Amino acid sequence: MELREKVEGALQKVRPSLQADGGDVQLVDVGDDGVVKVKLMGACGGCPMSQMTLKNGIEKILKESVPEVHSVESA
Repeated sequence: MELREKVEGALQKVRPSLQADGGDVQLVDVGDDGVVKVKLMGACGGCPMSQMTLKNGIEKILKESVPEVHSVESA
C-alpha cells in the first residue's frame, strides 16, 4: 500500500471527531521525508485550538497508525 493511501486511511479515524464539531481535515501532501501536510477546514480552520488539534490529535494518530510519518504540518 502506498504511503499516501495509509495516511488517508488513518485520517478516516480522525474525521468523525472533527466533523462532530463542524470541521474536517484535507490531506494536501505526503512528503518522502515523512512530513504530512493537511488543511483544517470548516470550524477547525479558524479555531484557536487548531494547532493543538493538529499536533495532539491528528499527528499522534497518524504516527501511531503509519510509522513512516514523522510530523504533521498545516498547509
